Amino acid sequence: MTARKPSRKPSRKPSRMTSNPIEAPPVQKPVTTEVSAPTAPAAPAAPAAPATPAAAAAPPAKRARAKRTAATPPRPGRGGAGKGVLPAVALDGGDRARLLAGEHHAPHDVLGAHPTGGGVEFRVLRPFARSVTVLADGVRAELHEDGDGFFAGVLPLSEIPAYRLAVAYEDNETEVDDPYRFLPALGELDLHLIGEGRHEELWTALGAQPMEHQGVTGTRFTVWAPNARGVRVAGDFNYWDGKGLPMRSLGSTGVWELFVPAIGEGALYKFDICRPDGSHTMRADPMARRTEVPPATASVVTASHHQWQDADWMAHRGDRPVHEAPFSAYEVHLPSWRPGLTYRQLAAQLPAYVRDLGFTHVELMPVSEHPFGGSWGYQVTGFYAPTSRMGGPDDFRYLVDALHQAGIGVIVDWVPAHFPRDDWALAEFDGRPLYEHSDPSRAAHPDWGTLEFDYGRKEVRNFLVSNATYWCEEFHIDGLRVDAVASMLYLDYSREDGQWSANEHGGRENLDAVAFLQEMNATVYRRNPGVVTIAEESTAWDGVTRPTDQGGLGFGLKWNMGWMHDSLVYIGKEPVHRKYHHNEMTFSMVYAYSENYVLPISHDEVVHGKQALVSKMPGDWWQQRANHRAYLGFMWAHPGKQLLFMGQEFAQGAEWSEGHGPDWWLVDSSYEASDDHRGVRTLVGDLNAVYGAVPALWQRDTVPEGFAWVDGNASEDNVFSFLRYDADGSPLLAISHFSPAVRQDYRVGVPEGFESWVEVINTDAARYGGSDVRNEEPLKPEAVTMHGRQESVLLTLPPLATVYFRPA
Repeated sequence: MTARKPSRKPSRKPSRMTSNPIEAPPVQKPVTTEVSAPTAPAAPAAPAAPATPAAAAAPPAKRARAKRTAATPPRPGRGGAGKGVLPAVALDGGDRARLLAGEHHAPHDVLGAHPTGGGVEFRVLRPFARSVTVLADGVRAELHEDGDGFFAGVLPLSEIPAYRLAVAYEDNETEVDDPYRFLPALGELDLHLIGEGRHEELWTALGAQPMEHQGVTGTRFTVWAPNARGVRVAGDFNYWDGKGLPMRSLGSTGVWELFVPAIGEGALYKFDICRPDGSHTMRADPMARRTEVPPATASVVTASHHQWQDADWMAHRGDRPVHEAPFSAYEVHLPSWRPGLTYRQLAAQLPAYVRDLGFTHVELMPVSEHPFGGSWGYQVTGFYAPTSRMGGPDDFRYLVDALHQAGIGVIVDWVPAHFPRDDWALAEFDGRPLYEHSDPSRAAHPDWGTLEFDYGRKEVRNFLVSNATYWCEEFHIDGLRVDAVASMLYLDYSREDGQWSANEHGGRENLDAVAFLQEMNATVYRRNPGVVTIAEESTAWDGVTRPTDQGGLGFGLKWNMGWMHDSLVYIGKEPVHRKYHHNEMTFSMVYAYSENYVLPISHDEVVHGKQALVSKMPGDWWQQRANHRAYLGFMWAHPGKQLLFMGQEFAQGAEWSEGHGPDWWLVDSSYEASDDHRGVRTLVGDLNAVYGAVPALWQRDTVPEGFAWVDGNASEDNVFSFLRYDADGSPLLAISHFSPAVRQDYRVGVPEGFESWVEVINTDAARYGGSDVRNEEPLKPEAVTMHGRQESVLLTLPPLATVYFRPA
């Protein structure tokens, strides 16, 4: 991970009001309705005492609001009020101070309209306004100014009317609905589930939700901030000054809510949070479903309008369990695959390219919003927002839809292991550790300068579990590859003695993380049939892909980091030395069925000085390409699914850079050596075609009956020969020869009962850039015992090549 620079915050309000839907929109046509006499009984000449029947009959909270406070008389205003408007009861000094300081838990108890002695009391907080007028049926009444942006008055009405506010500024006036006349827009069931940490659709309850509420269109803002003294909504609609939009606290859940009329899609916003110490912090919405383009950091109000066209794909993607189905993934870093393309432009190119190469899936490096591009998306600040660098959320949906229509599944990298420390994001979100662990030694990730989630806190666990389901349900994602699982599972991960504390049983396992991963997997699989979760887990943790009801973590697949490491060590040796490392290629079969594996040649193996795959190979350029092709052939035949990072499909020689992506010019026909690279790409397409057509290569990946060595000990020859079987017992013979010599009349034992064997893949074929040493005629078995089998065939082994044979 790479350190990131903090991103800028949105600018504060300008000194003079300009067009704005909440504070100062363009000048509107003046309201011409004449002030009419109130229809309610005439008001008394002076404000009623709190002991009047009307005040006494009000609920206790209302009576408290009606109480006069002699010590806090109304502050003088700059002008008079409308006809028939009486002065309101002086606002309690504590309420006034808390509202102005942004630390009021219940602003709706003070602001808005409330029955009081002698009528209905209206109180409005509109900083910078010259006047506020109440507009109701037949009534236009200007409120008294009470200083500090407060406007108040009592209208002699028998009940609270449906009303709006006309707010005048220095050079314009706007008519708006009062946010403080609305009931909470979040239901009791939502609050109960949030409090229990069991809201599986958390994104529908928290964040910014455009909606119609009580007949009015606007946006409901909700945020979880249990340690906050107060929360206000700030955005481009109020010049980033949230003083006029304080939110209310909803019970003991720690959730704050405010419905703001007239705010819709595209509005920028943040939450102005008053910390426990009284200081303020401006925070992006943890549940934002869209963000500004980095380095800007504001959240964006959004709603989806995409019409999905992938119903057939969604209906059938779960027809076969993924570990018994073909799975060949092309790993992509979207911003750099074709730099500069938007999601919709990618949709016009990526599906066709992947389909032509025969991959069954794409695996996208993290698409969640992240402030620093150099982190490749692995330091996430917007867990619910696709990165806006390439378009909006619906544009990303369009890309996924296009891939599905091309018959390609979509896996996304998901990063619940940690998050960055940016002071506008999750770190100490409400002034205290909230998403991170309260113990600093548990919170700080030792490797990446980031913070680890507190998996033991039910609301944090809910945030992450819901996020996993969000990507599957809102974006039709077919799988989640979970990053850095090992760092989550162990309390002593990258820590020395004295830097960590044992769990309650005295062990080093992070039991909270284990419970979280089990809950996440169980929830995702229950809610989304056909989806797969994949663990990047680099240790020998037992049961990563075992079901949760059997004590496992519940993943569908696991990256086989051991195979990747060992096989790259072997292939990086000169052929003359490979016989001393033969076991590096065979050891993976000792544990091949302990988990359901993916064989990953990922982005991590082609950056930071590790070299591109072809550049890891020894020898001259021809030998490097031959080794590259032979290695891919071995990989595609080995038990397990495949994953190959972009650029490696055409033997790019340079390491990957997120700045410019793959070297596409290498396969341009104008480049003199393009045939070398296009040949490798042709091989990848043919490997995928044979792989998809031959169930022996994928149907029994996870059971011993699907594999048998023919000869795993031919170290002197640098040869590995083995059989793959499908569910019906039909075999495929694979032979990898990692020596530059041609071996004529090489005898290999084969299963009995087949008349001949036909070559179906030869990585040395001329069309791939090889020397074209092939077995063109079918191989006839002979009754010659070899490798413990009663029949055998004589064949020619090409140099540095992998060959597949099937019974004719």
